[in-house]
Amino acid sequence: MRVLLVEDDTLLGGSLKDYLEMNGISVDWISDDREFSIEELELYDVVVLDLILKFGNGEDILKSIRESGKDLPVLILTAKNSIRDKEVCFNLGADDYLTKPFEPKELILRLRALTSRYKGRVKAQEKIGDLVVDLESQRVYRGNEEIKISRNAWELLELLLRNRGKVVPTERILNYVWRDKPVGDEVVRAYVKELRKILPEGSIETYRGRGYMLR
Repeated sequence: MRVLLVEDDTLLGGSLKDYLEMNGISVDWISDDREFSIEELELYDVVVLDLILKFGNGEDILKSIRESGKDLPVLILTAKNSIRDKEVCFNLGADDYLTKPFEPKELILRLRALTSRYKGRVKAQEKIGDLVVDLESQRVYRGNEEIKISRNAWELLELLLRNRGKVVPTERILNYVWRDKPVGDEVVRAYVKELRKILPEGSIETYRGRGYMLR
């Protein structure tokens, strides 16, 4: 599970990120809501969204998510606890609403329930030529044979699949696969080369100076 956390409280945000990652959940945390980007949402399985933010409000972000047509669950995590606040968010398309203070374990239970319900609404498998990519088990098959690839190659393949037919910028690949690690373009090229060894010829196209696209 990959979570986008939008929370301006640095103490709570840092603690939540650490706790979720200790429980096997990948988290990207935005503490400045001006950094929120609709275009990045396909990278995530669920959004955890505070309502009281530094420069805007969560209700507007929730509205923008739903107006964009992005089909992923949004869990509201906020100190606002009136029934009116809940009504506004559910009418805007929120999937769940958890008020502060809360038990971190309950947040994990709610996240797992949300992503489990959404799994049935997305494709569990993708085909690339004679390969089948199982997004749920994170495995690649040719016929009955499993094709082994490295963890970084898998994350790169998953990102390209989520954006199939679009050019994915190299900077975005670096942020998605390697996060804050100090690696450069040559590392991306190495893992693209690893994927090209198993994918049908011409599946990944290079756009020099820009990025890569999966056909």
